[in-house]
Amino acid sequence: MAKQNFDTLRAMAIASQAVGLVTIITLETIMRDAARPWQGAVLLAMVASALAIAMVRLYRRNKLRKQRDTRLQETKGRGR
Repeated sequence: MAKQNFDTLRAMAIASQAVGLVTIITLETIMRDAARPWQGAVLLAMVASALAIAMVRLYRRNKLRKQRDTRLQETKGRGR
């Protein structure tokens, strides 16, 4: 069985979306119709956090890919 690592970025994404959803529902419950602009702001923050997390994930993936390619090139250079 493969060992599974804890994915911090995934946990952060889930937590931020859960907090945003709870905030939107709470705003609707407390403020009624006056909550709309605030709900929009919360939704915008949720989208921004999701995009930021996606960018960090992409950066990490590309960094690992570059490291792997560098190691592969070094290994091929030694074999000659």
